[in-house]
Amino acid sequence: MTDTTSNAPVDRARAAELTAVGRFLKATELDTRMLGMVAALLVIWVGLHLLSGGLFLTPRNLWNLSVQTSSVAIMATGMVLVIVMRNIDLSVGSVEGVVGMIMGVAQAEFLIRVMGMQLGNPWLWVVALAIGVVLGLVIGALQGFIIAYLEVPAFIVTLGGLLIWRGAAWWITSGRTVAPLDATFQLMGGGPAGSIGATWSWILGLVACAGVIAMLLNGRVQRQRFKFPLRPVWAEIFLGVMTCVAILGAVKVANSYPWPAGVVSKYAAANNIPIPEGGLFIAHGIAIPVLMAVAVGLIMTFVTNRTRFGRYVFAIGGNPEAANLAGINTRWVTMKVFMIMGVLAAIAAAISSARLNAATNSLGTLDELLVIAAAVIGGTSLAGGSGTVVGAMLGALLMQSLQSGMVLLGLDTPLQNIVVGLVLVVAVWLDTMYRKRV
Repeated sequence: MTDTTSNAPVDRARAAELTAVGRFLKATELDTRMLGMVAALLVIWVGLHLLSGGLFLTPRNLWNLSVQTSSVAIMATGMVLVIVMRNIDLSVGSVEGVVGMIMGVAQAEFLIRVMGMQLGNPWLWVVALAIGVVLGLVIGALQGFIIAYLEVPAFIVTLGGLLIWRGAAWWITSGRTVAPLDATFQLMGGGPAGSIGATWSWILGLVACAGVIAMLLNGRVQRQRFKFPLRPVWAEIFLGVMTCVAILGAVKVANSYPWPAGVVSKYAAANNIPIPEGGLFIAHGIAIPVLMAVAVGLIMTFVTNRTRFGRYVFAIGGNPEAANLAGINTRWVTMKVFMIMGVLAAIAAAISSARLNAATNSLGTLDELLVIAAAVIGGTSLAGGSGTVVGAMLGALLMQSLQSGMVLLGLDTPLQNIVVGLVLVVAVWLDTMYRKRV
């Protein structure tokens, strides 16, 4: 006969603990999958920091990681909509490459030689960026039209696009690299000049915290107005404090990374600033491409959660037949999703080429893998109907963290690709298991 009385207090304590965790999650309304992804990201960061001998979690590496993540994160926000609608876009990396090449040629050759614009013209980068965005929109519209109205599967259309646009990028310049790019255009790539500095970073961080508090207060007022259940006050305070700590912590890290000594010397000489004996510390602050990625993330979150178009996208992904019977123009919505994806690929192309100060034929190579992996890891289901923009951006940060860490560890590129592929497979498997449990 088994004595179960001795295990009873342990079982009751464990049940009480689980109940406490459940109550906490219910009160704060935190997404368990999102918490799991944040936890996995922190584990990866700590592991890579230890394996790299303390090089990963440094202001310099984290600042560079944020810049490197920006272009993938921007495209991942659009990939969420594509996958939610049960489609796929394998061409985003090639679209990024051909658009980047067109913008490079526009700045270095077409606008100067043909249109007569001079280097340093304040409109040069604006026109080049506009050309890239329009081209991305046209490419997305073309692929979306073929998918939606000619009913060719998205896998085939975008697989063809992967080959076509990559070949077009090479054909435009016969394989040569186009450089240099306009100085103002380069600011979108980050660097000492492509950052907003310490003061503006703190101001922006405080404004963001104020926005978070205002959003929480407004959400509570709206819940009271429509008689929805309210979160406990302590839960609201907890969410506000933790979010503000994360924002201000990110600002602190960005402001801890100084300009290189050579750049500081040139800046001090140009502005007649004496350099003290210990050196002159000038912080980078938040990089412009990171601000662009955050802006895109906010806009795409608003589009998906607060607009009729966003609701249509999720309705189509959940049940295309029912959405069609409900009167939703599923073809036009599908075409618009791919148009948005094209525009986001163009913005990513601008950031990537500006960071390199050149348009190369390798621009965007294999980025489609990173973008799809980021969306899937972020909780976007390949079965359609569910996904979040914030999750996809966190997924992009996780994927880029792995790549950055593997570079610090000196792993070869083929091995890096193996790891990324394995992570993608595991992410899809976890998504499948999660859907079965739900």
